[in-house]
Amino acid sequence: MSHHYLRFDDVRYTYPDGHEALRGVSFTLRHGEKAALVGMNGAGKSTLLLHTDGLLLPSSGRVDVGGITVTRKTLPIVRQTVGLVFQDADNQLFMPTVGEDVAFGPANMGLTPEEIDERVTRALRAVGAEALRDSAPCRLSGGQKKSVAIATVLAMEPSILVMDEPTSNLDPRARRLIIDLLSRFDHTMLIATHDIDMIPELCPRTIVLHEGRIAADGDTERIFADLPLIEACGLEQPCRMKYARTEAE
Repeated sequence: MSHHYLRFDDVRYTYPDGHEALRGVSFTLRHGEKAALVGMNGAGKSTLLLHTDGLLLPSSGRVDVGGITVTRKTLPIVRQTVGLVFQDADNQLFMPTVGEDVAFGPANMGLTPEEIDERVTRALRAVGAEALRDSAPCRLSGGQKKSVAIATVLAMEPSILVMDEPTSNLDPRARRLIIDLLSRFDHTMLIATHDIDMIPELCPRTIVLHEGRIAADGDTERIFADLPLIEACGLEQPCRMKYARTEAE
């Protein structure tokens, strides 16, 4: 099996206040798969994503990244493999300039200045943000911040891209830019999102999380065609499916 895979094996996580956020989650995301993670607020999506690169470690069970179990000792290797983009870009941008933010990860990988510069240039070009290289992140728009946050992760050249609500709070143009960018990412990808209309464009597979458990996992079209399932889990169908159903009725 390729090193580009992600596996959760009966993962459970309980917060210090006693809230059990994950209740025996198991799935495998294989090389090149693009999957959406959906569910109501509080279903456990963000908690699950934080386990992918060891920001949280399971109370029990195991998270495996390309043959490496995620533990405190393996975090440096895991975080070179998994690129995690937070929902709030401000949590990912903390340097004086965009270029320095994008260079931060590669610099900590021990790359040469020439290699770092090349990675920064490629990552900013990929998100259409080359002109922002010398800008202060605090002065960017929401869409620009989101693009730069993605660039900070792309500069690490991860095998697995994990994103929490990549299109939240974006205007239509910025949203389209992000979707087009993600459609060009060639490796394994897991996206937690409430943007239901984006999912059929990007993710052939959908995982439904409900009250800390996987309620369904499979083909995106099949998942969203199951009305009793999505209603029970507090979801909606993509607009094109709702329109098609309305016309058929």
